[in-house]
Amino acid sequence: MTAPATDPKQWNVGLIGYGEVGRILAEDLRRQEVKVAAFDIKLRSDQNGRSLRDHAGQHGVALTASHADLAAQSDFIVSAVTASQAVTVAKACAEAVKKGAWYLDFNSASPGAKQRAAKLIDAAGARYVEGAVMTSVPPYRIKVPLLLGGGDAAALAPLLNQFGFAARVASDRLGVASAVKMCRSVMIKGFEAMVIESFTTARAYGVEDAVLASLKETFPGIDWEKQGAYFFQRVIEHGRRRSEEVREVAETVREIGLEPWSSSGTAERQAWIADLADEGLFGERGTKGFARSADWRTEADRILGAIKSKNKD
Repeated sequence: MTAPATDPKQWNVGLIGYGEVGRILAEDLRRQEVKVAAFDIKLRSDQNGRSLRDHAGQHGVALTASHADLAAQSDFIVSAVTASQAVTVAKACAEAVKKGAWYLDFNSASPGAKQRAAKLIDAAGARYVEGAVMTSVPPYRIKVPLLLGGGDAAALAPLLNQFGFAARVASDRLGVASAVKMCRSVMIKGFEAMVIESFTTARAYGVEDAVLASLKETFPGIDWEKQGAYFFQRVIEHGRRRSEEVREVAETVREIGLEPWSSSGTAERQAWIADLADEGLFGERGTKGFARSADWRTEADRILGAIKSKNKD
């Protein structure tokens, strides 16, 4: 099996998915003068693709016309797409991936989905490694805590860390790293959904101050005003991606024979907020006012206004 250069900074890095995570990785890799190419289906859209093309131009990222074009030229591929597309993207890349190339599946997919993606990549002669991103990427950037899994995980980990990743091996068995991520997301994404539901309802009844005071008494280590604003912001801005992830979380729970009642509800709440954002309720995406309110009450009032408007209809 032909391997890429032993110095990872000499690799041609390919990013599948040029959303928030892809752009952050591109910026941090380009600062190290690493060659980076990217593909995203949104590049085909005049409206959504323009900002992505502008970002790529500013940072010296080459854009390709398809998954296969990117795979054919990359020594190291990072797949960072919506969770539901993880296996589809692996299949598209497997058609042209270079023998011996590394394929890091960054997606928040279930253990079963990771195993299906691995079969496609490994059968094509490349080296699949699952990755589980353990917290929000923006504060940490490329140094975000990252669990790796699979038979080639131990070989890839030190190479990734030369780029500045904070990667460590969870297991040589595929699915273990993703299981850790998915089980954590039952709590974290569920917490987001519960806060939005609780705080918005409290706001409607005029009891939000009493609710926050009670929460502070029970959990004194949490700044509930700040946490509320952050959760509203993240779900408004990334609810679509989060809902896709939580559907994978639900599938992870379902794979063990347990009915995912909590996760399914979380996915519906995240998607519902994403629908409101797509309708422009919270302002135009990309503007300073979008999902950046320091007070969660502003966003809750917008949600309540939308509910009243729809009930009138």
